[in-house]
Amino acid sequence: MFFDPTYLLCVALPSMLLMGITSWYVKHAYNKWSRVRASSGLTGADAARQLISRSVNIGEAGSADLRNVRVLGVGGNLTDHYNPQDKTLYLSPSVANSPSVAAVAVAAHELGHAMQDAEGYAPLRFRSAIVPMVNIGSNLGWILILAGLLLRITEVAWLGVIFFAGGALFALATLPVELNASARAKQLVAEAGIVHTEEEMRGVNQVLNAAALTYVAGLITAVMQLLYYVMLVSGMGRRRN
Repeated sequence: MFFDPTYLLCVALPSMLLMGITSWYVKHAYNKWSRVRASSGLTGADAARQLISRSVNIGEAGSADLRNVRVLGVGGNLTDHYNPQDKTLYLSPSVANSPSVAAVAVAAHELGHAMQDAEGYAPLRFRSAIVPMVNIGSNLGWILILAGLLLRITEVAWLGVIFFAGGALFALATLPVELNASARAKQLVAEAGIVHTEEEMRGVNQVLNAAALTYVAGLITAVMQLLYYVMLVSGMGRRRN
């Protein structure tokens, strides 16, 4: 199974090509707009803190309560993330300390996740709920598939496919979460006046849209892998019958 040319040609190579192209595009967009200074002069960390303060001051009914959200640094490059466990926005040095359009876009995107958490955004809650299943399935699924194929026990192989499908489900659940966070980010920076010009807004859109493509590519890759295993186990079932 590991040296199946069908897997190589129909799954592995297309996946590597797709992920390679999207990774290049993300880096290209980020590098381009990291060299363009936001006219507000705010760094990514400054922008995040200003947006948090603005949400608290507005205090509209039904708006996200971000008063407990902290902004801290984290090591690495583009390791930015929001941790719902400690209500903290972690920003990498290239985002936290840079007054660029790209840095502002990334910080606002992560703040979008904080807003989702504060509002109890249903897709985010669903994604968090399936994480334990996905962690188990990603390790156990292919083991059961392999065992079922080697032992010629179709039922075991199909059980492995079901476990493995958790990865595709997680990728599917991640897509609306990330797209929504980006949509929030675009609205936040525009309404707060953190970006002032059409060019800056175009940069925010390009950075966030490029990042969204990585999640689309991840979903396509997960579905291709799942379909391959479905085809493999189905073929075994037909041969056994």
